[in-house]
Amino acid sequence: MTFITRFAPSPTGHLHRGHAYSALTAFDAARAAGGRFILRIEDIDATRCRPEYDAAILEDLAWLGLRWEEPIRRQSEHLADFETAIAGLRDRGLVYRCFKTRKEIDIGRAPHEPAVAYVGAPLGAHEEAERLSRGEPFAWRLSLAAARETLGGFDALTFVEDGVDGSSPRTIQARPEIAGDIVLARKDVGVAYHLAVVHDDALQGVSHVIRGEDLFEATHIQRLLQALLDLPTPTYRHHGLLTGPDGKRYAKRDKAQTLRELRATGMTASALRAELGFA
Repeated sequence: MTFITRFAPSPTGHLHRGHAYSALTAFDAARAAGGRFILRIEDIDATRCRPEYDAAILEDLAWLGLRWEEPIRRQSEHLADFETAIAGLRDRGLVYRCFKTRKEIDIGRAPHEPAVAYVGAPLGAHEEAERLSRGEPFAWRLSLAAARETLGGFDALTFVEDGVDGSSPRTIQARPEIAGDIVLARKDVGVAYHLAVVHDDALQGVSHVIRGEDLFEATHIQRLLQALLDLPTPTYRHHGLLTGPDGKRYAKRDKAQTLRELRATGMTASALRAELGFA
């Protein structure tokens, strides 16, 4: 089997050290295995993604010394593919229309309390028809109950975690129930992250998903989607996250120093690679 991995950023801001570490980890893994490295742009969020960030991602990664296959798949150019996948799940009764807003779902939860996985149910035919006639927006949610019935339970759902630190691979029991009835198609876009990433990893033949440990729990629901869509399950490697001097992980929302800013200070790509532990 050919080793194929990917780096799949969203163009919602400039890349920072954490992105560089993740991209280099995947790139070096592909190179060490004599495999292939794919760059995918996950730009389905039209409200936050910007062309200038897309261009900056390519510039920063090239500066780091990464090379990738062409053409680059941009998810916004393939929304029809995701709509087809949603239609297939809908025809099998595995998704339902959800008219609730995030605020309605969070009613009763104190601000300091973590969000609880939402589990809902389809509306009655009459109420749903009335809401549709009024043009109310809705999202498509995966029904865990229907998925469990279709698969005869979740006990057979496992995935392999192949440690980036050289530890032995281990088989993990997937627990998709921790995510609840997730949104698979947003009200504004028609698709959401989990469906798009599972679809494209299979389409592009990704054999190894290498990403940060903050996405480890996402693997559980993605494993369920792979089973429902009859897609292969890659091997996973979730690496540790870089943290800054304050002990917090680098993040766009915290305005972490970007690669563009580092370049402006005169830092070279080789110096950054060395700082991050790459030759």
